[in-house]
Amino acid sequence: MIRINENYLKLTSSYLFVEIARRVADFQKQNPGKEIIRLGIGDVTRPLPKACVEAFARGVAEMGEAEGFRGYGPEQGYAFLREQIAEADYKSRGVDIDADEIFISDGSKCDTGNIQELFAGDISVAVPDPVYPVYVDTNVMAGRSAAFADGRYGGFVYLEGNRNNGFVPSPPSGRADLIYLCFPNNPTGAVATKAQLKEWVDYARAHRALILFDAAYEAFITDKSVPRSIYEIEGAKDAAIEFRSFSKTAGFTGTRCAFTVIPKTCEAFDKEGNGHSLHGLWNRRHSTKFNGVSYPVQRAAEAVYVGDGPSQVREIIDYYMANAGLILEKMTKLGYNCTGGVNAPYIWIECGSDSWTFFDMLLNRAGVVCTPGAGFGRRGEGFIRISAFNSRENVEKALRKIEESI
Repeated sequence: MIRINENYLKLTSSYLFVEIARRVADFQKQNPGKEIIRLGIGDVTRPLPKACVEAFARGVAEMGEAEGFRGYGPEQGYAFLREQIAEADYKSRGVDIDADEIFISDGSKCDTGNIQELFAGDISVAVPDPVYPVYVDTNVMAGRSAAFADGRYGGFVYLEGNRNNGFVPSPPSGRADLIYLCFPNNPTGAVATKAQLKEWVDYARAHRALILFDAAYEAFITDKSVPRSIYEIEGAKDAAIEFRSFSKTAGFTGTRCAFTVIPKTCEAFDKEGNGHSLHGLWNRRHSTKFNGVSYPVQRAAEAVYVGDGPSQVREIIDYYMANAGLILEKMTKLGYNCTGGVNAPYIWIECGSDSWTFFDMLLNRAGVVCTPGAGFGRRGEGFIRISAFNSRENVEKALRKIEESI
């Protein structure tokens, strides 16, 4: 008989955003005429930058001509995009990353989920709490956890985030082999200083561990003293993989383009302690299971870096950050303790009650959808996340309704 991977049976009943969608759909059925403003799931609402749209169209036009047509492209990504990324996102900031250390993909969510295939099943995995659920669920699927109980899966090292440490956990006292970090953080909006990241890099190098650094929101950093890449920290190229995305920075959530950086000096080890290049292993996995991002999409992503692209992207980011500032100001005035909203498009709000209860209250009284913190882990209970990804009009309207409802 065909058998299932029984690790899937350990997963809690519903992925967070699926449960949110179910509750919203039930509410709509019961209140068909009531307006709903979605400030929950972090999907963008602003159109693609004009430069990206024009580059996309040119790419499609090329595909319609014999001399411009392209079939299968390089799985790792076209050189024109990888070289732009290496120069604009790294070398221009004093970080020595080569173009061939960059792998173009269709999403950082996919890459952070798939990267764990490279590692043994019995390694120790450290995840923040609160945490982006993908880090946890994909390792549960791979069999690295025990059963779920009391809000957590057994077998993981949980890195406690709270108001006292600014939701930036410190390295554990014990062993952790694979470490997930996300800054600017989803869901809390917290950022880490260079000194804090240096602690993690030193820990990883001392313990032969590996940091998986999710920097999908780096473009939203406004404080110049805050690092935008883990590779700004000395020694990180030997101990970290970085994930970035065009989804939120340039509106590519429906277009799909991202990249992962794996320095050639970054290694993991076999059971005898021999080092192996993660760059080579990921290249093998990537070229085996992925056929690459389409040529027109990569041309559109290239436009982020050239001509009017950078200023147009900055305009979109500034728009969302202005929304974040409004949310942060209003929720603070209403008496709530908040994190984020300054260097990140998320505002993490201490709601003072069960987070799903607060979610239902905002939905039913105000027609506003937030994200309950309990969906991000045990330490997320008592918090909600509000996203800045919506129109100015909707954000202002939602804040008025929240103020009237609380």
